[in-house]
Amino acid sequence: MKEKSTVDRLLKNMNNMHELGRQRAFELGNPFYAQFKEDEGYWRKEMPNGEKFLVTIEVVTDEREIPVEIKDTIIRKLD
Repeated sequence: MKEKSTVDRLLKNMNNMHELGRQRAFELGNPFYAQFKEDEGYWRKEMPNGEKFLVTIEVVTDEREIPVEIKDTIIRKLD
């Protein structure tokens, strides 16, 4: 029986896509942003060192509407 490729396994379970984005953000030394229902419309910012915050974000775009920067404002630190 042929073994499934990594891509096939990842695409079968799309619920793990945020984990791949999180991992890549940390590899690059960047924070990871995600939105969850329990955060009441705020964004969750997770730093590579494990610190977590609730934030509001502003996405700054260039003249072609391509995102170039995320500006966040910390609402509170999460435990």
